[in-house]
Amino acid sequence: MTPKKLSIIAFSGDFDKLTAAFTLATGAAATGYHVNIFFTFWGLDAIKCKRGRSPVGSGLLPRVFGILMGGLRVAPLSRFNFCGIGPKIFRSLMKKRNVATLEQLVEAACQLGIHLYACEMAMNVLGLKREDFIPEIRDVIGVPTFLALSEGGQTLFI
Repeated sequence: MTPKKLSIIAFSGDFDKLTAAFTLATGAAATGYHVNIFFTFWGLDAIKCKRGRSPVGSGLLPRVFGILMGGLRVAPLSRFNFCGIGPKIFRSLMKKRNVATLEQLVEAACQLGIHLYACEMAMNVLGLKREDFIPEIRDVIGVPTFLALSEGGQTLFI
């Protein structure tokens, strides 16, 4: 029997979209799916070692992007961000209702053995190196490798 497989392309660095990606990934892994997440462009922000606003990357513009994006703790909402207050409201509601926070979901993904991959091309554009990411990243890969890994399963773009 072929194992169930879910592959997610995490393109967005928005709090709500990352929460959705990690909720789907951890739920699928917990129910026996083999799960891959391919982080590209703004989605790479979710897997950086430095969690706050920091000048990560080589070159002026990539460093500015690193400061502006800021990682999981300051990931904006895709709508109703309200100058950064929106994600704080959501975090509060999640804790109040005993729902895993984004950081807890990322930790759970690592514990569940979800395969995390960084996009080589996006890293090159943004001046990032493998050392800029959490150690749980399995590999830095390109699109052809991701397509081979995701073949035969469901693929979502978030």
